[in-house]
This record gives sequence, C-alpha cells and structure tokens, in this order.
Amino acid sequence: MDIQFQDTQANTTEPLNSTKQLFDSKLSVTFSVAEAVVKILKDMGVQYAFGVSGGAIAPVWAALHQSPIQVLHFRHEAGAAFAAIEAHFASDRPVVIFTTTGPGITNALTGLLAARWEGAKVILVSASTSAPQRGRWACQETSTYTMPSTGIFTSGQIFHYATTLESSDELTEVSRRLVLGLEQPGGFVAHISIPTNIQTSSLKTLLPRVTLSQSLATATEETIAECVRLLSEGPFVIWVGFGARGAAKEIRQLAERTGAAVMCSPRAKGIFPEDHPQFIGVTGFGGHESVFRYMQDYRPLRTLVLGTRLGERTSFLLPIMVPLRGFLHVDIDPEVPGTAYPSAETFAIPSDIKVFVKGLLKHFSQHSVELTKPMLLRPEHSIINPRTHGKVRPVVLMDAIQRLIVEGSDVLVMTEASSSSAWGNYMLRFAKPHRYRNCSGFASMGHITTGVVGAALARGGKAIAIVGDGAMLMNNEISTAVKYQIPVVWIVLNDGHYNMCDRGMAMLGFQGVDAEIPQTNFVNIACGMGADGIRVERETDIEAALEKAMVAIAPFVIDVVIDSTQPAPIESRIWNLITQNSTNYYC
Repeated sequence: MDIQFQDTQANTTEPLNSTKQLFDSKLSVTFSVAEAVVKILKDMGVQYAFGVSGGAIAPVWAALHQSPIQVLHFRHEAGAAFAAIEAHFASDRPVVIFTTTGPGITNALTGLLAARWEGAKVILVSASTSAPQRGRWACQETSTYTMPSTGIFTSGQIFHYATTLESSDELTEVSRRLVLGLEQPGGFVAHISIPTNIQTSSLKTLLPRVTLSQSLATATEETIAECVRLLSEGPFVIWVGFGARGAAKEIRQLAERTGAAVMCSPRAKGIFPEDHPQFIGVTGFGGHESVFRYMQDYRPLRTLVLGTRLGERTSFLLPIMVPLRGFLHVDIDPEVPGTAYPSAETFAIPSDIKVFVKGLLKHFSQHSVELTKPMLLRPEHSIINPRTHGKVRPVVLMDAIQRLIVEGSDVLVMTEASSSSAWGNYMLRFAKPHRYRNCSGFASMGHITTGVVGAALARGGKAIAIVGDGAMLMNNEISTAVKYQIPVVWIVLNDGHYNMCDRGMAMLGFQGVDAEIPQTNFVNIACGMGADGIRVERETDIEAALEKAMVAIAPFVIDVVIDSTQPAPIESRIWNLITQNSTNYYC
C-alpha cells in the first residue's frame, strides 16, 4: 500500500465547483470533503457509482457527477446494491453505492448483506445527520438517537469496515482502512457515513493519494508436497467453487493429468467445462443425481475442494458428500475449511486457488499418477419437443435458452434465487467460465432482476436474467436500464405462483397455503416504462421470442406463461429440510 499526499493550498473559494479541476488539472485548489472522498474512490479504481439521491447526500452526489466515475441513478437502493455486486464481479473493480439518510440506508441493507455473502467489493457512501441537528427529529434523522449504530455504522457482520467521518482530519485514516480492505483477496464491504455539514466543509489536511497493491496468499512448498502425497494415495474428486473462477485453465490441466472426476457448485458452472468427459455434475441446489451416484458407488478417498465454502446450497451438508479420508480444502479465507463439515478430516490450505493448482501441476507430470479411473457418471438431459397447445413447460424453455443463447452467443446468463435458479443449475450447460451467475449465498429475491443491470453495464454488452414473476414484482430496475439504454433481457417464468414455496410446502406436508400471484402481464409493464417485450404463451413461439430479444437494442422483457404443474428440480432441497425435521421452510 502506498499513500502519498497532494498539496491543497487555497486559490479559490468555490469548493463545490472545483471538482472538475481536481480531476482534470494539476492546479492546487481548495475543495470540499465530498470532492476529496470522490477523488480517493476514483484513485482506488472505482468506475461506477449506483444509488438513489436525497437532500442529505447532495454534495457527494454532485461531486460524483463532476468526476470521471459513471453515476447511475436507480429506482431503489436495494436494486442499486444488487447491481453494484454484479458490476463488481463483471469488472473486478470496487463499486460505490450512494444513499441518503434514514430509509436510504435501511433500503440498501439487504443488498449489502448479499454483497458480504457473495464476496463482492463494494463501498456504501451515505449521509448522516449533522451533529447540531441530532436528537432534534431532523428529517430522516440518522444518528444514534434514532438508528442502531452497531452493525450499520460500525464494523461487524454487515461491514468489514464502517465509520462516520466527523472531521476532514480523519480522511487519511479512512483512506488507509479502505485501501487495506480492497487489497485483501476476497470480498470487502465498507460503509463511510458523512454528515451533511462535513461533506461541504473544506478539506483541512493534505489529500491522500492512494495506490493499491495486492499480494496473493500462497501455500508453502512443504504444504504442496504433502497435498501431492495425500492425493496420490488413491482416487480423488475435485470440487470446484466460485472462488476458483480465475483458475479454469489450471484446474482442467490438473484433472486431465490425474484422471480425477470433477464436480462444481451452482455458482461455479462453466469453470470446468460441463461437456468434459470427466465432469460428473453440479452439486447442491438444482444439482445432478449423477454426483450422488458417483459419491455412493465409487467412494473417492479424498476430495480436493477449490474455492467453495461447502454451504447448504452447495452441499446440503449431506454426509454422503464426505469422502473416505476427508477433504483437502483450499480457500483464501483460513476460517472456511472445516466449517461446513466440522467432524470430517480436513487438511486446510489457505491459498489463492490459481497459485496453488500451479504448484500441484509442477509435481504431477503427464503420467505421474496411476489412479483407478471408473466409468464416470454424467448428468442426463432428455430433449423434449415443443408442443402446439397448452402453457410453456420450463424444460422446453430452458432447452431453447441452451441452444440459442448459451451455445449461440457469449452473453452472460443469470438466474434468480428461486425455481429459475434450480432450472438453470440443472439444465443449462456451460463450457467456459464467466458465463453464468446465480446468487445462491444470501439468495435474496430481486437480486438478479436488478443485478443484471450492473452486470450488463460493466461487461459492456447484453446480459440475460432468468427470473420468476414473484421476484420481478418484488424488485426490478427496468426503468433504470431504459434511462441508460443498458441491453438487458429479462426472461420471466410467469406461472402465477411463488412456485418453489408452493411446491415445497406441499412436499413438507403443509396443505392449503396461499402462494398464488394474480396473473401479471410483464410486457405491458415493461412497455409502460419505455422498454420492449414479447409475451410467449405457446412453446412454438419461444425461439422467435429469444431471437428477437437477442438482437434488440433496448431493454427487453420476454414474459413466458409457464405451466405451473411442471415441478422444478428442487427435491434435494426439500428432502434436506425433511431430514432436518424442520418445521420452517425458507423459500
């Protein structure tokens, strides 16, 4: 980390008008704390700022608009936060979320918790009530008098780092803490709260100029040698997670040299090609029966875990997923290995995945390992021909998406945390990384309906969101996509139900619950906001609708009337709840 300083001797008395000079010239100027914060964020690599404005955050908002950072004004703070998560993963840069006081902050909290779970790098910059106004019922008062400070304004379970900037003198330390967090591998979620009067105050100290540098955690040669020894003792399987997305080439080389079977978490689809003969399937939610059959019939000696926490959505915490001699678990977070399966033998390796696998490859020559290679089981997919009558079956829709979008383009495909995700995990097959995203961590409804806007913007191209009608009604950012002409396509599985909740409750033995949603025409809604769209009521119309969406320039909604009697592949999730003897179902 390198922090330098810029001279700020005064030669002007107009701080709010100096932002452009701050970025575009080398002249020394006096500028405000708001402008200084924005300059520091830009130097940290921030390209995008998403949020909703308000009176209390106005100085920061104005400074953002005068800076090189691209500012998008969203319709809801949660949507801005979800979009920031996906923009981070698409660009590998930190993204700013800005909100005003009170409900601006609380509205964003769900998205910020999702950012923490997903491992994104985002920085919330919010306003707070000026000190002289606190405790006097100021409009949307945000202070310890009206809001809990623990968790929202302090480091803890929501934020890795959080503080309220009470003086410009604190800016250097705030910058230092942000740099430390952004330099670390993995996620970093921060909150900088700035009272309105501090935003407009003149900077009284030298402006920190920040340079980021990152170092990768690496395993020692002794650790790698021990891993080679353990893996050479017998058959092993590789379990690939989202954290391994930067090591696709190396993981494929390792698998092919050793003959190891490979499975992946739902978020890791495509890191190892799903059409590869050594791929046995997706684990967890919407996963494949072939994985369970392999683990049961062939019982590998060990499992090499690369970049997954093995949480419930990935493993269902099932004992069958524990190999005979336990796990070799590689993760950048040293607290992850051994958490999901505390009673299983686990050899923890804190390391960057790519660096670690490269180390293994030095020891595994092309023919150095002679392991028994069973006839690997493969995920099975039956082709179902479209019918000319009745509502659309999800399997037919997903088959068309596979052919026309997954195989016919290079766009990003995203699935909402619902039946849509189950269908995507189960039926879509990717041969390359960075083509598929689902939010299986915090799994908030509305994450992908809004997050797709940030992903498409940061990728600089079209992105597809496969979502349910419930999520689309809860939170979407069609209007934002229209305003900034972002080429997003929403494919809505419109079945008039909270389908996963409805079916899950029935499987759990609860009858008579109300999970229906009044039938909605999402094309009418989309067109009313300035987007385009098409409604699909027959399976024979699917291909034409997908083709039209793929060439559309404007944001586009495909409203697919789904046959709600067709069960989504969520049996494993439900049976896992049943085995827990649970009376609570979280859909």
